[in-house]
Amino acid sequence: MKARYQYRFYPTSQQQQSLAQLFGCVRVVYNDALAICKQSQKKPKSAELQKIVITQAKKTDQRAWLSEVSAIPLQQSVADLEAAFKNFFDACKGKRKGQKVGYPKFKKRTSSQSARLTRGGFSVKGQGVYLAKMGIVKPIWSRDLPSEPSSVTIIKDCANRYFLSFVVEVEPVQLDAKNQSVGIDLGIKTFAVMSNGEKAVSPCYKAVDRKVRQLQRKLARQHKDSKRRSKTRIQLAKQHNKIAETRKDFLHKISTKVVSENQTIVLEDLNVSGMVKNRKLSRAISQQGWREFRVLVEAKSEKYGREFVIISRWEPTSQTCSDCGYKWGKIDLSVRSILCLNCGTEHDRDENASVNIEKVGLGHRHDSKCTSRQSKTTSVASVNEA
Repeated sequence: MKARYQYRFYPTSQQQQSLAQLFGCVRVVYNDALAICKQSQKKPKSAELQKIVITQAKKTDQRAWLSEVSAIPLQQSVADLEAAFKNFFDACKGKRKGQKVGYPKFKKRTSSQSARLTRGGFSVKGQGVYLAKMGIVKPIWSRDLPSEPSSVTIIKDCANRYFLSFVVEVEPVQLDAKNQSVGIDLGIKTFAVMSNGEKAVSPCYKAVDRKVRQLQRKLARQHKDSKRRSKTRIQLAKQHNKIAETRKDFLHKISTKVVSENQTIVLEDLNVSGMVKNRKLSRAISQQGWREFRVLVEAKSEKYGREFVIISRWEPTSQTCSDCGYKWGKIDLSVRSILCLNCGTEHDRDENASVNIEKVGLGHRHDSKCTSRQSKTTSVASVNEA
């Protein structure tokens, strides 16, 4: 299976100029190809686009500077546009799962920049990496590469940091699991409540989030293309990176722990796009990274040879007693503790849901026809009164 290994590097001033030129050429080729596709009645093929925006463009005075950089990242830029159009067409036809992908957009200079090199455009030489028509850069090797990389992507993020992202082949890891299975209920205050009783509390982003709001208001008042606005934009990007990196570190640690200790991991298919429409909770939900956690668990389950199960979002996991199967109906989110009228057991809302998620994922369910209530319960108060 393939994996990405990313390393940060600090280019010299001359290398920064060369990288800026490379990113500019990649961005121009991509935008020129997209402009041709928008003007054409039928989308040209990738080979035709490469011939127009690279080969023929180099012979003109307006695009002669394209020959000063390697041709490999320019070709990969056109290939990226082809992949973007494929995802868009597949989403329109319903062939692509998940949220619909929009029509490809033009690349901006102020966004994060990237350029991809295949094996002909780079090579790893000792502690350095040779990049075509650029020289050797020295990344910080935080860990060794497990195999020979097939490609490398040079990335410059919005905070002006530089990274090398390698694509390598990794072998599956054979590791014995301590537990047979686990169900995980995701939340906001407590990020994950597991069926074995463990809880994971997400980091607090309030201090950094407050700084982000201040900088966003400051950015909105400043004139476009001014030096002060550019300085504020970089400061804002750094604060966003703090939140993103704190969240990524937390999600990697908890996903590794869950996958390494359990043979079967069961998650619920949450409607996150629908949840963020709630204006009161949208910011808190977006900061949790539920989708990213699901992707990490799924990828690491494949690496460690685990079974990964997703249950339907329509399963009444928070409406059913995990002990006897008694169904009490919908309950307000403010109610965190529930008393079952059938067996008299008091449940924590999230722990009860995690146990039910595990049962449904393993195929074990209570007979809902025998244990369901005729009336609909909305809160614990009404249940106790009944």
